Amino acid sequence: MVTLNDVAKAANVSKMTVSRVINHPEQVTDELKQLVFKAMDELDYHPNFAAKALAANTTRIIKLVILEKVDTVEPYYATLLMGVAQFLNAHQYALQVVTQKNANIGDCDGYIITGARNNDFDWIQDLDRPIILYGENRHNYDFVDSDNKYGTFLSTSAAINDGYQQIVFLGIELKESFEYSRERGYMDTMQKSGLQPQIVRFGNHSSEAQQYIQDHWSEFKKNTCFVCSSDRLAIGVERGIQKMGGNIPEDFGIAGFDGVFLDQIAEPKLTTVKQPVMAMGSKIAELLMQKINQASPEAEQNPNRERMEVMFSPELIRRNTTRNYHLN
Repeated sequence: MVTLNDVAKAANVSKMTVSRVINHPEQVTDELKQLVFKAMDELDYHPNFAAKALAANTTRIIKLVILEKVDTVEPYYATLLMGVAQFLNAHQYALQVVTQKNANIGDCDGYIITGARNNDFDWIQDLDRPIILYGENRHNYDFVDSDNKYGTFLSTSAAINDGYQQIVFLGIELKESFEYSRERGYMDTMQKSGLQPQIVRFGNHSSEAQQYIQDHWSEFKKNTCFVCSSDRLAIGVERGIQKMGGNIPEDFGIAGFDGVFLDQIAEPKLTTVKQPVMAMGSKIAELLMQKINQASPEAEQNPNRERMEVMFSPELIRRNTTRNYHLN
């Protein structure tokens, strides 16, 4: 049977270096990794991660719990999952995607929770493994998110600079932190510019936004821009304007939020606030690994501990639904 020592000799490195390449590849140079992986391949050596996990009383499994209806967030979550999975794969962890109903079936080393709403936190606090949330929250849980307030500041400021005189915000009907932040970014920017805010809210469905535009078409004069809290809503606005014969972007502008696939399949293509979703997925997995390796259950429940908060800056991507789209 090929051993770790055999691999070390073949690669002309120490046994410790081989162990580090296998267990902590982020701590080793690419050159060393190539040497060790080549030796492992030549000797047909395969680390037994299952046995190591059993000996260390770990599972090498991370559960990603989705607490919202997937049909309102796809394809956004597919990109997030890729970011999470890539990081975990590089660290020899398996990813399980589960719903709340199945979250407690089988053990794991930690939880990534997405789509948490206020009524979910009684359940979340009973979990006995390290937790990190995808999304800002007011419940003192560690999280990764994009700077939602800054995102709508970008899209609203662009609409103002493009010369649109009426700027309407279409929000998602949710009493949650991310939505409050997106609305606040719009409100603050409008007020600082001396413009009158106008906010309407829907479920995150393009059909609702389209119907709203068609039902209220007479209220929207030319030179109006719709700043939307999601690309899904923005697509509905676009279809509604087209249905009513409006001219995009000269008379009616549209800006979405997310920048994951939907913005590119719209016609014309959407101006949007793009979130670095893949990078956020990798970061949330990285932070959870830190918690698993360092934190104890007692530390997790300590109300005085410093919360881990990572905010990514989104960027405004100019496309064909706002004036000056050539600026990108």
